[in-house]
Amino acid sequence: MDRRQSVSATPPDLKARATSRAAGIPGVKHVIAVASGKGGVGKSTTSCNLALGFAALGLKTGILDADIYGPSQQKLFGLRGRPRQLGPRMLAPMERFGVKVMSIGFLIEEDSAMIWRGPMVISAITQMLREVAWDDLDILVVDLPPGTGDAQLTMAQQAPLAGAIIVSTPQDIALIDARRGIAMFQKVSIPILGLIENMSSFCCPTCNHVTPIFGHGGARTEAESRGIPYLGEIPLDMQIRETSDDGRPIVAIEPDGVHAKHYIGMAREIWTAIVTGAAHRPPPRIVIE
Repeated sequence: MDRRQSVSATPPDLKARATSRAAGIPGVKHVIAVASGKGGVGKSTTSCNLALGFAALGLKTGILDADIYGPSQQKLFGLRGRPRQLGPRMLAPMERFGVKVMSIGFLIEEDSAMIWRGPMVISAITQMLREVAWDDLDILVVDLPPGTGDAQLTMAQQAPLAGAIIVSTPQDIALIDARRGIAMFQKVSIPILGLIENMSSFCCPTCNHVTPIFGHGGARTEAESRGIPYLGEIPLDMQIRETSDDGRPIVAIEPDGVHAKHYIGMAREIWTAIVTGAAHRPPPRIVIE
């Protein structure tokens, strides 16, 4: 990375993609991915508030925005400007609310369209993983783009993932894609740390009537049927939306509020699974056809 061209367009060595054991990320103890099969389910907002939840637990936390085509963590954290360059190939992450943040959004114009093919996406993600001075993090949260493409496979092969969290709304059309995300991580032997049901219900601020706009309980049922930990549900709430748009995430500005307690509780459950070894890779399964 240099000041004129922040992200190299040179694709990484494709042989490195085939390694069976990912090397550690300098300065990072544990890496987790937050994923969804479908866009628009609130994955980035969830990633942001989970990272703040880890920080609220006293953990040294960072977040990497791996959504090259639609970065949003710089907006969610209310950060502007460019990261400092520490050397010819090293950047200092930005920081706010006690969380270190790195996003391609810092390195491009806000309205720029990223017209990149797979190898360039892989190169950018690899550089943001390994050419950023994370500086002794307990946990790095990676906000993945929707789907099961290059970015997801790059993280599975290039980073020593402790596990993945799947975010979905309760409706069937979102859960179909969530199943694809679960299947992808299972194929590459990445443990699923849990499933989160986002936009679970809407409580009218006027009459307090609760309406399950996208249905309710679908993610819990899916998690139970697959033997995956169910981390809980987050409602469709105007305050979460407004604080996210303002760059003042709900966990940062109202750490004692009901929504923040949900996120912090999820972060605590995830961290416990990591440090106790409950998040284990499943043993290989032999299938005779």
